[in-house]
Amino acid sequence: MEKIVNDILKEEIYYEKLKNGLDLFYMPKKGFTKKYAVFATKYGSNELEFIPIGEKDRIRVNEGVAHFLEHKMFEQPNGGNAFDRFSELGASANAYTNFTMTAYLFWATDNFYESLEHLINYVQTPYFTDENVEKEKGIIEQEIKMYDDNADWKVYFNALKAMYVNHPTRVDIAGTVESIYKITKEELYKCYNTFYNPSNMVLFIVGDLEYEKIMETVNKTIKTDVEILGDIKRFYPDEPNNVNQKEIVENLSVSIPMFNIGFKDIDVNLVGRELLKKEISTEIILDLIFKKGSLLHEELYLKGLINENFGCNHVSQIDHGYTIIGGESKDPYKVKDIVFKYIDKYKKEGLIKEDFERIKKKKIGMFLKYFDSVEFIANNFISYKFRDINLIDYLEVLREIKFEEVNKRFKDHFKEEYSVISIVNPK
Repeated sequence: MEKIVNDILKEEIYYEKLKNGLDLFYMPKKGFTKKYAVFATKYGSNELEFIPIGEKDRIRVNEGVAHFLEHKMFEQPNGGNAFDRFSELGASANAYTNFTMTAYLFWATDNFYESLEHLINYVQTPYFTDENVEKEKGIIEQEIKMYDDNADWKVYFNALKAMYVNHPTRVDIAGTVESIYKITKEELYKCYNTFYNPSNMVLFIVGDLEYEKIMETVNKTIKTDVEILGDIKRFYPDEPNNVNQKEIVENLSVSIPMFNIGFKDIDVNLVGRELLKKEISTEIILDLIFKKGSLLHEELYLKGLINENFGCNHVSQIDHGYTIIGGESKDPYKVKDIVFKYIDKYKKEGLIKEDFERIKKKKIGMFLKYFDSVEFIANNFISYKFRDINLIDYLEVLREIKFEEVNKRFKDHFKEEYSVISIVNPK
């Protein structure tokens, strides 16, 4: 067992690599009533081409299979549903799939160790039959159609499709109706056996708990008769720097046009602290230029071009990244013009150092506040872990970031040639 201590946060994490390759982390939070656990695999919707465990040849699976697999994991061999047992124990549970990972989680105030045992058990017990796979296809088809009619989802995914030429990030996490109807139980088992190997997974636990009891629960529940994998051979198509298309416009049932302005990140294939530094630098830029309190936001708001739904965010993965600025507007093209007016202004004049220092201090305060949330800690720890980042290094990296680095990142990332716009207009 290794103990990781962070003197700035005054937090510690216990880490142990189990004999089957699973990475186990526990962060004690004395006095907290809520306890939280996440059992996650480094396997998301982007993993479409790989060499399955025990095989030699590369295969391509159907789009949406990772999300489909997550749905099926709740069905138990006895005909029950994994959620039922959590309810009996008084715990709340959930799961999600994104582009790069799948996570199964629960939180509880009582019966934590019993709930932890159940979490590990059901995630290790896949049960796929021809019948239950066919039944699930109709359920997921309805989910896909629901999102097809969701303007927020559509404007976002159209921005990704505009940015990316080949990268699987341009494909909806749930796949398409056509692709999910091709999924078979054999394909699900092949994906499960490859990516749900303990050596490709992380278990993170946070709360006021006893480490010895955690280890006792895990050791009696976790499977040990599995082969420890090396790195899974994953394959992704080459992605050029250029965007796929500058603009996608669609009509849906909305009362006011919606827009996403996207900036494709070409500074990719970073890991660890360098990736974290890039992410934090971009977040600082968003605070400086686009968020409430900025000159740009004030002008857009006073001109009646945006409302309270205006916002921005940055996604920073190892092999891809992007920034989205979006909201609702009666004139999305005018918003885009003003956005680029301010980008050009700050490129000529430079960002303001006093504002940079103020935002750094604000981000430090916000991050410390977030450590009162076990949900924030658990889900962010897992997300960062799969990018070779330790969450508790965040403050140290934030404090190290220099004004000159943020200025350079701003000039490199926010370029018109890497930008797109997605618009959803009223029908």
